[in-house]
Amino acid sequence: MIYKLLTVREWQAARAAGEFAGSEVDLAEGFVHFSTAEQVVETAARFFTGQRGLAMLTVDADELGDSLRWEPSRGGDLFPHLYAPLQVSAVLAEVELPDGVPVDQAVAEVLG
Repeated sequence: MIYKLLTVREWQAARAAGEFAGSEVDLAEGFVHFSTAEQVVETAARFFTGQRGLAMLTVDADELGDSLRWEPSRGGDLFPHLYAPLQVSAVLAEVELPDGVPVDQAVAEVLG
């Protein structure tokens, strides 16, 4: 499983369209950023602290095919990058993160 953090609005629009082309940073860099379970809490802390109206998607990496590449990023760790729109059908779960809790803590609680 891999995880995507995005705004609830972005996810609502993606569900309506049947796919998610990416957030602003994804579109600028040419791929949709994902994190593994071991990476997503730090990703939340680094890039989403202070944001409200967030959701976390759980995605089956096997459903993404050859468009998913594992590339070095933060600290040399391999991160999953999708070089295609994320099809809504590949999303196994979606969770709206509570606004009153620090985002990294909310993500950690979702992961259990």
